[in-house]
Amino acid sequence: IVHTGGRALGLSGRDDGLLRCEKLWGGEDKSLDLGNVGQVMTVNTQLIDDLLDKGITPVIAPIGMGCVGEDDERVVYNINADVAAGRIAGELKAARVLFLTDIAGVLDKDMKLMDRLSCDDIDGLIQDETITGGMIPKVTYATDAVKLGVKGAFITDGRVPHALLNEILAGGAEGMGSGGGGTVVTL
Repeated sequence: IVHTGGRALGLSGRDDGLLRCEKLWGGEDKSLDLGNVGQVMTVNTQLIDDLLDKGITPVIAPIGMGCVGEDDERVVYNINADVAAGRIAGELKAARVLFLTDIAGVLDKDMKLMDRLSCDDIDGLIQDETITGGMIPKVTYATDAVKLGVKGAFITDGRVPHALLNEILAGGAEGMGSGGGGTVVTL
């Protein structure tokens, strides 16, 4: 960002309480100890807004800390990067959030790209096992961001040349991408 003339600042989610977390437990009964893995509970949007107002792009490492007043307030938590990005975008009510991946996007049962999906579509596609495996967390993060107020969440194929530009700049007045570089999730 800086090398192209922009301004950027690297931050950890621990800086100024940017990402406050609770311990995340795994397994169906939530009894599996995942170690210091955190679930984002709050985002210090004021810090991000202040930086953006100054023309500074925050580059945020997905590391958080416990919530104020809790026993784990000083505990450092690792956060899934997609979860952190989706939650930050949602709390900021961002126009878009992009999740880069190494697959085409969300595929139907014939392995064809589905370029646009609603949150309701995704629920049905998970139920009928069209969406399975590692794509379930991706679409979950995307739908969570959209439900928090993001206009569109893009699951974008990072192998496609200029994928980010295609999805950010294409799509006409709607700004909903080209569809050629992944899947966009909306309400």
